[in-house]
Amino acid sequence: MDGHTGGLQRGAGGQVVSKSDLFFGFLKIGMLGFGGIAPWARHVIIEERRWLTEKEFAAILGVGQILPGPNTMNAAVMIGDRFQGVAGVLLCLLGQMLVPLFIVTALGAIYGRYANIPWVSAAVVGAAAGAAGLVMGTGLKMARKIKPAPLAILVTVAAFFAEGIMEWPLVPVVLVLVPLSVIAAAMERRV
Repeated sequence: MDGHTGGLQRGAGGQVVSKSDLFFGFLKIGMLGFGGIAPWARHVIIEERRWLTEKEFAAILGVGQILPGPNTMNAAVMIGDRFQGVAGVLLCLLGQMLVPLFIVTALGAIYGRYANIPWVSAAVVGAAAGAAGLVMGTGLKMARKIKPAPLAILVTVAAFFAEGIMEWPLVPVVLVLVPLSVIAAAMERRV
């Protein structure tokens, strides 16, 4: 078997990923991942549904990060296209955006009314810290399973230092680190 179904690919577990699977999978990601979607996307796509392997997901998420727009939306486009073509893309995007759209609209109305209350501001700061922790935890979990090359780890540390600690401008940092990360990926393939 070539792993394809009418030009469309099968999941990592060999299953056909239907249009309804894509819609409800990404609906779940959108529902669970409000405020920090990458950890939930990884959980649903790799661990729960077994649509992609860890390496495939990391590659798709990596491409999604360098494209304009949110990385998980870019990943939804690539995953939807991979399994169901244009219809899959539309279903993944709709599924991922539906619940957050309703939540953001409701929270915006509530926040507009209660924003001046100190504990509301503290809750927003706490939620942002929690989301940051989820993203870092997902990155570490993926790094353990993929076992990146030492140069890739060095590029990651350099990016964290440049952006997170030194707060240098993003564009120059990206212009320096992207070629280094490409070299790291090429070196990893040789090993």
